[in-house]
Amino acid sequence: MAEEGMDLFAMPVDQSNFDKSNADWSRDGAVRPFEPLAQRMRPRNFQEFIGQQEAVGAGRFLRQMIERDQISSMIFYGPPGTGKTTLAQMIAGMTGSAFRKLNAVASGIQDIRAIVKEADEQRKYYQKRTIVFIDEIHRFNKSQQDVLLPYVEDGRLILIGATTENPFFEVNHALLSRVRIVRLYQLTDGQLVKILRQALADTERGLGGQSLEVADDVLLGIAQLAGGDARMALNILEGAASMLPPNGGTVTLAMVQEILGQRVQRYDKKGDNHYDTVSAFIKSMRGSDPDAALHYLARMLAAGEDVKFIARRVVICASEDVGNADPMALVVAMNAAQAVQFVGMPEARIVLGQAVTYIASAPKSNAAYMGVDAALQDVRSKNCGAVPMHLRDAHYKGAAKLGHGTEYIYPHSYPDHFTKQQYLPKELAGAHYYEPTANGTEKRLGEYLHRCWPERF
Repeated sequence: MAEEGMDLFAMPVDQSNFDKSNADWSRDGAVRPFEPLAQRMRPRNFQEFIGQQEAVGAGRFLRQMIERDQISSMIFYGPPGTGKTTLAQMIAGMTGSAFRKLNAVASGIQDIRAIVKEADEQRKYYQKRTIVFIDEIHRFNKSQQDVLLPYVEDGRLILIGATTENPFFEVNHALLSRVRIVRLYQLTDGQLVKILRQALADTERGLGGQSLEVADDVLLGIAQLAGGDARMALNILEGAASMLPPNGGTVTLAMVQEILGQRVQRYDKKGDNHYDTVSAFIKSMRGSDPDAALHYLARMLAAGEDVKFIARRVVICASEDVGNADPMALVVAMNAAQAVQFVGMPEARIVLGQAVTYIASAPKSNAAYMGVDAALQDVRSKNCGAVPMHLRDAHYKGAAKLGHGTEYIYPHSYPDHFTKQQYLPKELAGAHYYEPTANGTEKRLGEYLHRCWPERF
């Protein structure tokens, strides 16, 4: 067997010396009983392919490219088990190109250069293009990605990459400009149920010969546990089937739960799903939905996220999104940030739950956040002038001779502890940054400011 990620498909598909026994998948769909069910059941054509209609539905651009053998370089981007590798293998089987497969974890620059050399020979002697499929392309570093650039540019290689990470974060911009990004989406429960039924009915590659009985609610349960991942769904089904005698039997939800154990969380602390979950967490608190905020908090906790990281996000949200509508939100968040470090997990979950629900339930205002950013914009882009003379430091000897602070009016000497005077530099006279909302405590703050500065508030 070739090493993982190093199977050799340099020669054209119609050559007699193509050795299917050395490949980790077969163009003709030959059954290999030692392979996992998910591998055996990979679709061989669009009639067997379920889902991703946005990308490969009838009449779609990518499907037409494949059917017409007019493939250009592209990157498949989507969650695990959504069909990235399967589509690459379908392209290998449905086009007349030479096909090579690499795994970015196990391959390097020398492997790429060897493929380029073979690609030149394929084009020179057989008039064949070479497609190179790179699984987990996000794991190639910048130097490895840069090696691909000239060969993708001049057409010597047709690159098909696959990644679960956002390519706009993980792939060089120079390479991105030379490929088409094809987004694949998490499969629905209904689509997973169809895939499972295919496997149960297929007597050649699937489980059709084992006399299995699987009720609809069990299939749906497997689909829900798989979370949009066809590979995981098929692995669960295969595991359940292996628990039954050779003459078949009934797959139950209890068996499925026993096989799966604790639900696997699809959450990589450095991956795209990490950022999506954190984003949903913050937006749920901002949107005043404590139930959703707790759900995403639970996802992060179950995946082992650092509680200090979560606490920092909570503190930021308390100031950015609640602000002066409820100043206690920041107090609660900061106390929670200290408490989680003091008590640690698992009790830290309780502290975080309290802080998250408080902030999600509090009235919202981003007026302070917007105000400071507007002030920063002026400071960075305008001549804002000097600090007015009457506001300058007057505590040192000789300050009065310079006129510093001599005309300052002390507000506490006046009724209501307020009197009007100019605080902004003259160049910014009339500038307005803070716009209090009518929410919570900020409404009272706005009313006070209106009494002080009716021309501005």
